[in-house]
Amino acid sequence: MSKITTELLLERAVPRSTRLRKIETLNLSKLQLKTGDLDPRLFSRLRHLQKLDISDNELVKFPNSLTLPELRVLNCSNNQLDDVTTLKQFPKLEELSYENNTDLTRNDDHKVIFLLQNLRLLNGKDVTKLADHVRQINSQKLTSKVTTYWEKNFRDQLPKDCTAEDVKAIRKKFLKSVQTHVIVGPSSLREFTRWRVKTIAEELLVSLLGQEENTNPELEERMDDEEEEENTESSGEVMEEVDQVISTPSKRKGNRSQAGSGNKRPRPQPNPKEIGLSPRKSSHLQDEPTPEKPRASNQKAKVAKPGQGAEGTQRNGEQLPKGQSHRRSSQLAEQQKSQEQDKGVVSLTPVKDLEGEDVILEPLHFLQCHSKSNSREDFKTQLWSCAFEPLLDGGTRKDPIVSSSRTVATCGGEAVCLIDCETGIVLKKYKVPAEEFFTVAWTTLTMVNKDNRKRTHNILAAAGRRGIVKLIHVTADFCYGEIKAHKKPIATACFSTSCETHLFTASYDKRIALWDIGVPDCDYNFKASQLLVMEAVSVPLRIALVPSCPDQYLLAGCEDGCFAWDIRVDRPQKNRPFEVTFQFPDEDGEETTSHRVDGLAFLNKDVVVTKSSKAGTIYMWSWSQSMEASGNACQRSVPAVILAELEWSPTDLPYLTLSTCPAKEYVFCGDENGSVWMYNLSNHSTWTTAARRKRSDKSIAATQILKWPELRANGEVLTDVLINNVITDPTFTYLVALTSVNIAAIWKKT
Repeated sequence: MSKITTELLLERAVPRSTRLRKIETLNLSKLQLKTGDLDPRLFSRLRHLQKLDISDNELVKFPNSLTLPELRVLNCSNNQLDDVTTLKQFPKLEELSYENNTDLTRNDDHKVIFLLQNLRLLNGKDVTKLADHVRQINSQKLTSKVTTYWEKNFRDQLPKDCTAEDVKAIRKKFLKSVQTHVIVGPSSLREFTRWRVKTIAEELLVSLLGQEENTNPELEERMDDEEEEENTESSGEVMEEVDQVISTPSKRKGNRSQAGSGNKRPRPQPNPKEIGLSPRKSSHLQDEPTPEKPRASNQKAKVAKPGQGAEGTQRNGEQLPKGQSHRRSSQLAEQQKSQEQDKGVVSLTPVKDLEGEDVILEPLHFLQCHSKSNSREDFKTQLWSCAFEPLLDGGTRKDPIVSSSRTVATCGGEAVCLIDCETGIVLKKYKVPAEEFFTVAWTTLTMVNKDNRKRTHNILAAAGRRGIVKLIHVTADFCYGEIKAHKKPIATACFSTSCETHLFTASYDKRIALWDIGVPDCDYNFKASQLLVMEAVSVPLRIALVPSCPDQYLLAGCEDGCFAWDIRVDRPQKNRPFEVTFQFPDEDGEETTSHRVDGLAFLNKDVVVTKSSKAGTIYMWSWSQSMEASGNACQRSVPAVILAELEWSPTDLPYLTLSTCPAKEYVFCGDENGSVWMYNLSNHSTWTTAARRKRSDKSIAATQILKWPELRANGEVLTDVLINNVITDPTFTYLVALTSVNIAAIWKKT
């Protein structure tokens, strides 16, 4: 038996190498190796290993935490393997051979196909079609059956004031029963089915009962080790990225910003006990995704915590995990305060339902699903943007009662999540550790499949610090491409409402670009092209197409004003300056064009809602009246015809953006105290006058203010909660608020 040493690895490299980190291909076959010979500490130095032949040895399994982040081809044939679940630690595997391991069966084939989301070839056979069935269809059926079985047979067995012993007994009984009674597929796959049923059931129990047992401590420890290795893998690349961000304009400037900080938001100085909880911007080190398993939740006002687990489908270096992946859930239910302090978990003291003039909002879920490195202690990652998925004809993401999408995409830190607002399930999680996502946007494309049949699919665009737009086919769980749109971070993006392939991206390079992203073919080949570039005088923060003329004008709120561009693509000039800049009152009541506009949305086809530098004020103004009064001169400066002012928080913190619900004539804006200000403007929709009136005559107070509940982490109340973004679905059924403390909050209108 040959003991593996550094010298042996260098000698067996193909070609021979002088440094472990340079080895890309390694042949360790026919060395009579046993599992104990594979030293994780030594193998962790093989950072760029892509191909490994370890066939014809005596391996029983692979040790945990071998840490081969770039491994794509593995040959472990002719060994004594009896377990494939440890192969999950090689998330980028595309080709795997383990023939002539007599203890491995067809059940293990299905396990490894499920666990390795990038796997294309297994024992020389193409498994892509089978993988779609195993990872999606089979998992959906099993999840549905497991949930139904719980609801029918066990939900009512849980007493209202259950103890830990009650939960433990129900858990044990349910896990045993569900594996016996939930059966899908042929008997030859019974072992695989039981394995999946057990993992799904454990996930469901954690989310419903709010308690968790580490049924496999070794596996948990290995998962944690993997995350730590991710954090140490590409430090050189990360430093380059960080330096780049610091050299760009800060996303949040203000009186409280820290010198030299590249963060989007300045933070108040915390006291010593709050240092671990005070939010700040996160960063990750390695461009390797980690998936998230769905977390079901039907208890009100809960906090969901991040988990760890299997990887997703890869393309262009990123992965999108399956919604039904084998992953440990970490959603926590409410516990007594003393238990929270002892166990060091996050708890929620829910506020009462908000009863106001028009709506009653019920708190549903408080999710912590964007954590850096899946850390339970991450209350620093800031969440920035969210958008509800458009409905498809006959789509599956439609509430049977409410004719509106209930799936929302959220972004922040290194992750983009798809969340079912009703259940609190994180359907999918797309993760790029070296990225920081600032914006997401949806479009619906008509694609042609291999049978030449046309079908509509929702495509999600996500972008951020790197200036790269990721294009994700969410139904296929597939990031099929990317567009290198800007050399500096992308602050926001939106799709055209009249042409589904037209995407606007606004960047720190002081440009807004219009792209045609094309339509991918059945093999996901696509061609993107740049159509226009709009030059801005400062960083564009928010953009919106003018609803009355979406093919002609784009409006943008920038660091130094509010501007409009002519976006007609049939005109010859491809690089265009702004057409109009709008004037607003400053703090002294004088008209000025030099002011930050960090909130912008249309309430209807004409009324614009903007938040600018004047503290405590949101302006409502008329697009048509402002343009009519402007004349015909190019690059003209015109006063915005203000129709009303909305009273808002007196804070001077920037980048607390606003949104509108045109169908219900509502405006929403969060503040620095975790509250959501709601304005019902249905009684003010007939504004047409351009007459100047005193502010006292036109100032409108918030209809309701939705207060933030009390959240605790390790016995301490989470403070300094800022609402970075708040939106509702088109019918105002769900309200989603994104915070500076890594919490996505969901309320439902009752």
